[in-house]
This record gives sequence, structure tokens and C-alpha cells, in this order.
Amino acid sequence: MKAAILLMAAVAPLAASTTATWEMSGAQDFLKGRFTGTALEADGRLKVAPALKTVLETGQTAIWSVAAAPDGSIYAGTGHGGKLYRIGADGKAEVVWTSGAAEIFAVAVSPAGEIFAASSPEGRIYKIAGGKAAEYFDPHASYIWALEFGKDGVLYAGTGNQGKIYRITAEGKGEVYYETGQSHVTALAVDGQGRLLAGTEPNGLIYRVTGKGKAFALYNSALPEIRRIVVEADGTILAAAMGGSVMSRMGTQTGTGAGAAAVGTAPAMTVTVTDSASAQAGPEIKPKPAATAAPAPAVTAAAAAIVDMPGVDKAAVYRIGADNSVETVWKSKDENVYDIAADGTGLYLATDVQGRVYRLGADRQAALVLQTGEGEATRLLNQKAGLLAATGDMGKLFRIGAGEGAAGWYEAPVRDAGAVARWGRLAWRPGTGKVKFETRAGNSARPDGTWSEWAALGEGGGIGSPSARYLQWRAKLDGAAVVESVAVAYLPQNAAPVVRSIAVSGRAAGATAAASSSAASYSVTVTDTADGTAAPSPGAAQTVSRSGAGQIQITWQAEDPDSDRMVYEVYLRAEGQREWIRLKERLTEAALTLDGDSLADGRYWFRVVASDSPSNPPETAREGELVSGPVVVDNTPPAVKIARAARAGDQAEVEVDAEDPTSALKRCEYSIDAGPWTPVEASDGMTDSPRETFLIKAAVAAGSHLVVVRVYDLAGNAGLAKVVIP
Repeated sequence: MKAAILLMAAVAPLAASTTATWEMSGAQDFLKGRFTGTALEADGRLKVAPALKTVLETGQTAIWSVAAAPDGSIYAGTGHGGKLYRIGADGKAEVVWTSGAAEIFAVAVSPAGEIFAASSPEGRIYKIAGGKAAEYFDPHASYIWALEFGKDGVLYAGTGNQGKIYRITAEGKGEVYYETGQSHVTALAVDGQGRLLAGTEPNGLIYRVTGKGKAFALYNSALPEIRRIVVEADGTILAAAMGGSVMSRMGTQTGTGAGAAAVGTAPAMTVTVTDSASAQAGPEIKPKPAATAAPAPAVTAAAAAIVDMPGVDKAAVYRIGADNSVETVWKSKDENVYDIAADGTGLYLATDVQGRVYRLGADRQAALVLQTGEGEATRLLNQKAGLLAATGDMGKLFRIGAGEGAAGWYEAPVRDAGAVARWGRLAWRPGTGKVKFETRAGNSARPDGTWSEWAALGEGGGIGSPSARYLQWRAKLDGAAVVESVAVAYLPQNAAPVVRSIAVSGRAAGATAAASSSAASYSVTVTDTADGTAAPSPGAAQTVSRSGAGQIQITWQAEDPDSDRMVYEVYLRAEGQREWIRLKERLTEAALTLDGDSLADGRYWFRVVASDSPSNPPETAREGELVSGPVVVDNTPPAVKIARAARAGDQAEVEVDAEDPTSALKRCEYSIDAGPWTPVEASDGMTDSPRETFLIKAAVAAGSHLVVVRVYDLAGNAGLAKVVIP
């Protein structure tokens, strides 16, 4: 019993499914969206953000440094134009110095109110007085990342690529105070006892420098850059560390910035990187003489561009106690922290995700104060009038007010329904305050011109956006409005089942399904193609060994994109017949066995229909189907006739005619006197037709001989004939 499959059927269309719900609640959900004038409390409640006032728009790429003067004015250094701005107490802004270098990474104000700024690259320190700038000190360093005044009025400078700290006592007078062995000194601060604190890159070390050439390693972070150090009133040290270094960013943007220089010139470092939870404060470190700077303590690392690693901590804030114990109070796998500022009651953090500013309370839960909408928030400055936040991508300075703004918007991330969906009702809690919701929908993963316009909700919260695969909502909050959760009901289009393949084979009666593959007399498979058209599989029309007459087994592979349960129907159509005959319905297994004698010799087609009705209402259930190619059922052996038999000396000649009514002939062979079988091809050179003639020529000895001829068809049926050669 054999099956040959040559054709396939197309896949049925898509359909509907059951109602689903998209719910957003909690801080982690809402942080995926966009905040404009809105804030997010640590417990995940949306509300209107504090008022945000633009203090300065520089037109520059970034503001890298800010400092407050005793007269109430603020100084801001920019990149990549290298300008220093003064914002007076009256709010008026002016450029007081253009450095001629690309960046001003550091600005400091002396206890006497003198203004100092450092330019980079080719770093020099300038004193700005009376609207003029004069060079104050040249450390012969590529970059100056930090300036800090000690309690004694001495100016300290953190540099790169040498990783040195300079102590500057007067104009033109300065010396190397400490060599870290790192590539960059990125942060400086002074503790309550007047000791200098320094943060470095690329191995994230925090030092306490107690004298010239003398330092103690307070902590070795697992992150490459210590970006900022702040000392609280009680002496507690707070340090911000980040994984995507600013030096690398500068190299990318300017081509001549710190990242580029670090890659090209910085020596390799060896530093032991330890987990923040278990790292211990290191021993006292004394640098070698200047000619051979002390290497930082041990994993080989070069000051090269930092590559963000998904799933790995990207930033952290550490708290170092009076006993040198270290505690991680905040960390993130998604955002870099650029700056921190303490106000006695909490800690503010500036990050690189849409210029966000967070506040870390006593419970160490982070609340989103607001989102500036810029590329990153680079610096923070506490003032009585409110917190100042500087940004990059563009360089702006904002003042965050103490009171709430009048209104704000929150825009949710895009929701993928997985298929075209009908949108139902939007509901939100707690349902108090004035909140206006709008939605839009489209079939591209990112909103573009093909999406629908924003549309207000209808009566009862009904969504008026058209059916589509993607949906987005936004909410306008007024005054004291609060949103804790938002739920959207939708009905995704039900994807129809897909029948991927059909296999037909013959097997002996009583054989198990497991044994049928080896016992199959004829096995051909048809598979569904990617474009839904029919095509035979690579093994189509394969002929295998013949089994004993018995059964025909039909098996198939089907799947449902929605993982719905399926039932199957199997149909049969004979050659010359127009209508399909249903053999079986409501099958739950992907197999059907027929009595082999129920089908006479001939060509047949099988159709398998898969339905997801067990998992869907009748009006939305869908079907998918596949039609096999022609399956040839052939139980009849070829008719074999001896047309002529003769001897010519010591050679016998036998002419054989063979014919099969259903399939082509495959092989002919003969045996003399019950000896081994010898193959012979058809007279036309190839055995490939339902009717063939074979001419057997064989050497024989004297006397009579029995010649038996055996001819097989494609189904493996064998017909025999015999003749005696006298």
C-alpha cells in the first residue's frame, strides 16, 4: 500500500480570540513611559511634578559643570563650545568666558568668591575676574575633570589621562599631590576633617588622600567610573558610580575627547574588582616616585570605551560610613547616574534617561521627581530657591520648584497585542482628581504617520481608536490628580490553526504506530510553506519497502499561534470525484488509520482541517487546512508474461513483457535455477513506465534450466513468471 503526495493547500485566514487585559501599575511599569510635567512616587503613583523653570538655554551640546557664588549667581561650563555662563541673582545670563577649548568640565568658587574654570582637552585652569580670564595653572594634563577647594583655601584638581591630583596654592604654583595609577581622577570632595576624597576611572576606586603621596583606598567599585562624591553633614560619604563612562561619551561625540584619548594613550591598569556587598576597604596606598606611578591595586583593565552590558548593573550609589563600611543604597541596570545632591532629608540623582531626576528617601525607595525631556541630567545643585538640574543634548539649566505644577502628561509605552485587536474599555484607579485619557493605534511597532490621531475616551471609558496591533495611551493630570493603575481591555484577532504537514503510509495490520515508520510500504509527506502555498517536502514520492497488506495511516502536524486546543476533521477524495467525503470528525489526536482494503487501487487526496473551537466561542473559532498531493494506492502486482524464450548455443535469451495498471514499474530481476537474483534494465534503457519490455541474455550450460523473472512496481508489489530453457 503506497502514497505519493505532489501538491499542498493554502492556509485559512486569521480570526478572533478571547478578551485580554493590559494593566500598568507600580513603579517598574510606569517608568517605561514618558513623563512630561508628571512625577512618580516610590509606591508607583503618578501625579503632577513640581514646577520646572528653564533658567538657561545655552545652545550648546551639554552643561558639564555648575557652581554657586556667594553673591547668589551661578556659573555653568559647557561643551562642546567651551563657554562659561554667569546667571545672576536677577536671572539674567551672560557668557563671561569662551575658553577656546571644547569642554569646561569643572568650575569652582573659592571661599573668597573667586571663580575658577578648567578647560579640556589640553587642560588648563583659569581664574575669571572682572569679566576677564587669566591662566592660573597648567598641570600639563589632557583633561581636568574636577576642581575642589580645601578648608584651607587650597585648590585641588583631578586630571586625566595621567590620573593625578594637583595641589595649587597660588597662581602658577602647584605640585602633584597624589598619583592614583588610574587614567582619570573624575571626582573630588573634602570631608568634615578637611581630608581630600577622590574618585577614579577606569577601575572605580575611591581614595581618601591624607597627605602628599599618601592615600587610603576606601572602596573598589565593580563599576568603572566614580562620577560624583558628596559628603553629608554627619560625615557620611555618598558616591555615584556609573558603567557608561563620560570619557567614552566625549570620545564618541568630539573625536578628540577623553574617551578617544584614553583608548589611544592610557596605560593598562590592574585592579581587583569586587562585589559591592562584600568588598572591604583596602590598605593604605603609597605611590611610587613620579617616574613610576603606583599601579592601582589587580583585574587587567584599560581606560577604553565602556560597552553597556544588558542585565548588568549600569549605575550605583554607595554610602561609606565613618567605620569605612560600604553599602549600596541604589543601583540600576537601565540608567547611568551622572550626579547626586543631598539636602539633609534625602538624596537626589540625575540620570541619562530623558534627563530624569530621582529622589531617594530614608526608606531608600526612589521616586521620580520629574523628567526634563533632555538626553541626560548632567549636574545637580542645591539652592534655597530650589534644586537646579543641568542637562545635555541640549545644554540647559532648569530650576525645580518646591510646589507642584498646574498639570502634566504621562505617555505609556506602546502595547503589542500580538495581532490586530479590537480595543475595549480603559479603566483607571483611584478614579479621583481630574485626569484626561487619550489613545492612538497603529500597525507599525513605533508610532509614525500611519497611526491614528490621539482620541479621547468615549462614554464609560470606551476606546475609540481603530482596530490595530499596537496601542498607546496618554493621560493629562491636573492639580492633585493621582493615577495608581490603568487597565485596557482588548480582543486580539484569533490566529487560525495551521496544518504544517500531512504524511500517508502503509503498514501491516495490527502494527503499532511506533513500528509503522519502519514497516511503511510507501511514505510521502507534504508540508506547508512559509507563504501558505502547497509544495512537496524534500522527501516527497519516496518509496520504501513493502509491508504486508493491512492499513493506511494518515498523520499530520498542526499548530495554533495562540496555543489553543484543536480538533481535526479528515476528508478523502478519489480521482475523478469532485466532492470531499468526510472520514472522521472531532479527532483530538493528529492521526487516523484506515483499513487498507477500504481503498481500491487508484489515486486519492486527503484533506485535514484543524479547528480551534475547543478554546473559542463558535462565532470566533477558526480553521486551517492542508490538502495532500495525490496518494497512489496500489495493491496489485504487475502482470509479467514470457513473450519469448530460446537458446542460442551456450546463451539463453528470454523476452519479458510486464505491465502494472496503477503505478510505474521500478525494477526487474531474474534467477536461474534458484540462484542469486540478477537485475536487468528495460529494453529502452530505463525502467520507469507502467509497461516495459525486458530482454534477458545469460550464459547457460548444457541441459534444461529454470528461469524465474520478478518485476516490481513503485508500490513494492512483485509479479513473477517462469520459463524452462531446454
